[in-house]
Amino acid sequence: MNQVYNVAIGERTTLNELFQLLQAGLRKRDAALPEQQPVYGDFRPGDVRHSHADIGKASRLIGYAPTHRIAEGLEVAFDWYRANAA
Repeated sequence: MNQVYNVAIGERTTLNELFQLLQAGLRKRDAALPEQQPVYGDFRPGDVRHSHADIGKASRLIGYAPTHRIAEGLEVAFDWYRANAA
């Protein structure tokens, strides 16, 4: 069992999309939060510009099957963190 598995949803999500989803979800819960723009830095050696996780191994060996797309999962996560923040 001591193996490494990709845990993902089998879809590509850009960092810009993730930024927008996070910002929209946070501002939905607190409209007073200012709208932000992403801050970009230079690419560094070894940075991966495009990635798409293959979840086939996790699916085959441990029965992994995603139940939420990224936006849906973030909605659940936002509410959980808000309820459980200590």
